Amino acid sequence: MWSGCDEPTPPTTVSLPENLMTVITVSGMTVDVEATADKANFFTTTYETDQGTTEIQTNDGVSSFTYTENGEYVIVTRAHTSFSDYIEKTDTITIDLPIDSIGGYTTPLSYPGYTLVWNDEFDGTSLSSDWVHETGDGCPNLCGWGNSEEQYYLSQNTTVEDGYLTITAKQQNIGSQVYTSSRIKTQGIQSFQYGRVDIRAKLPYGKGMWPALWMLGDNITSNGWPSCGEIDIMELVGGTPYLDRTVYGTIHWDQSGSHASYGNNTSLPTGRFSDEFHVFSIIWDSNSIKWYMDDQLYNTADITPQDLSEFHQSFFFIFNIAVGGEWPGSPDNSTLFPQTMIVDYVRVFQ
Repeated sequence: MWSGCDEPTPPTTVSLPENLMTVITVSGMTVDVEATADKANFFTTTYETDQGTTEIQTNDGVSSFTYTENGEYVIVTRAHTSFSDYIEKTDTITIDLPIDSIGGYTTPLSYPGYTLVWNDEFDGTSLSSDWVHETGDGCPNLCGWGNSEEQYYLSQNTTVEDGYLTITAKQQNIGSQVYTSSRIKTQGIQSFQYGRVDIRAKLPYGKGMWPALWMLGDNITSNGWPSCGEIDIMELVGGTPYLDRTVYGTIHWDQSGSHASYGNNTSLPTGRFSDEFHVFSIIWDSNSIKWYMDDQLYNTADITPQDLSEFHQSFFFIFNIAVGGEWPGSPDNSTLFPQTMIVDYVRVFQ
């Protein structure tokens, strides 16, 4: 029984907003949200992205956000009485723009002093006869493909459509592996010694992603690796914002019976290599190999020493996405699947 002098303060009843409704309009990569509710003092809209969330507060419920990549995204809209008192509505939207609309850097079909000797623009609906698949997990001879990789290569993870080659990495159980991907090569069909190579590609991102556009010496079957030589036109090991915007150009060779390598990297000032297309190039002659990203030189290797004789022979192409491995490490909870590497063209000039 209350015996004090003052009556107790009754609990405060909060009047929440009612009848929250949203109208969502998707135009290209931009999403507009119009929210209405009775008795709302203000609104917040949270746009979930692959890199986190962006929250926008408005008085009228109208907000806009521009995504940078195709995908399915969740939008949470709240009508507030106060910051801690609200009702909410969840919507899911899909951004699915044609690849042609993505944009990015491009290079010409001709250069002064060069002749286009081979190219693949990936027209049609399947790989040309210049390519073959490598499948499996590398076992029994090269389990994990020599790098403790965690993917199983499948031919069906490669598609050609609308002028683009797409290699897709998936979280999918095959045998003892929990990821699948694709690896294609021109070995025994198309190989080249010297020239300029341009490859226009949009890359995957995230922890454990290891896309590569690279070359091996034709004599790998007789000499093995690294005596055959390796030219990595582009490699990316995804993860942090820095890693997702950094690519590497490297050579590997045999030096007196030991593996030797030389390389360098370049980074975008912002964003990721998954945001749009970039062109990865080498210019290779009897003196040097030079690496370019969007026509910007970032690495030069002198190949005149006798120890680098591997780089004076013909090499074939390999395109793949590895998942996991000694360099990138395994994917983690932040890694989103599927991931894709989209190639617009590969061109060789001599």
